[in-house]
Amino acid sequence: MHAMVLEAPGEQLKERELPVPIPGHDQILLKVLACGVCRTDLHIVDGELNQPKLPLVLGHEIVGRVEALGPGVKGFEIGMRVGVPWLGFTDGTCPYCREGRENLCDDPRFTGYQIDGGYAGYTVADARYCFALPDGYSDAEAAPLLCAGLIGYRCLKMADDALHGPTKRLGIYGFGAAAHIVAQVARAQGCEIYAFTSPGDTTAQDFARSLGAVWAGGSDQAPPDLLDAAIIFAPVGALVPAALRAVKKGGVVVCGGIHMSDIPSFPYDILWEERVVRSVANLTRDDAREFLALAPTVPVKTSVVPMKLSEANAALAALRNGELSGAAVLLPDG
Repeated sequence: MHAMVLEAPGEQLKERELPVPIPGHDQILLKVLACGVCRTDLHIVDGELNQPKLPLVLGHEIVGRVEALGPGVKGFEIGMRVGVPWLGFTDGTCPYCREGRENLCDDPRFTGYQIDGGYAGYTVADARYCFALPDGYSDAEAAPLLCAGLIGYRCLKMADDALHGPTKRLGIYGFGAAAHIVAQVARAQGCEIYAFTSPGDTTAQDFARSLGAVWAGGSDQAPPDLLDAAIIFAPVGALVPAALRAVKKGGVVVCGGIHMSDIPSFPYDILWEERVVRSVANLTRDDAREFLALAPTVPVKTSVVPMKLSEANAALAALRNGELSGAAVLLPDG
């Protein structure tokens, strides 16, 4: 099968022909129909997430068709369309798993990081961490739901306590793949969206307004009204104090990325008055089930840029350079 393989951090992905994997116990073999390109993939390529399996097939927003079932698999049939997210395995026995917080598992494995992912013609995945996908989405349109959508949804849940007042003003810093999905969910829940982009990025600001943002501006600007909560998707530590200044007393700032540059020092008075800064780590299977049921009822519409699997390096470069409105999705060559 054709695959794009990371052989060492800092290098371009290499085109390789690999054998089609054989599903083991609890695993399913999937023919990959689409795979989203995520900023986490960039962090792995750049060595900022430093424990990858090498060589590695990236990709954790996988839409696939079930081709074969390994021993022990239940609830799946040949031909089903399923999605594979970032969370690929948890031990089920650590204190976090026993408490229902498997996103904090002590011994997890992640798709496209410790487990080969979807930048390939086929992949195997643990069926217990795969999900049926809602109808009404093409393969490419469904792919961003599996990370951009799921992480955005979990971020919104983490901000929920601050979004029950009369205003429900939500700031979103970094208006890319995750932001364009969570903005739709938040609007459906009655939030006003304030979008923050790189200074001068009028294309992203126009994109945010097209999705119903009541205000869009640069991350160096203050919003016209104090926010109840803010979610930061851009991996820029300096945005944390900026967001703290933008939220009102009791406001919540959620850091939605898996990696961020160092947060600069900031005065205590912008944290005081019971403002909260918190991160979001991974996701749970309950998050996936909830969000994939919710998405078609909003309905969430995904903005995608389809590209061929062999163009994976170009897709990563476009993401790094901020050239995408929406999400790049890799489709099989041919």
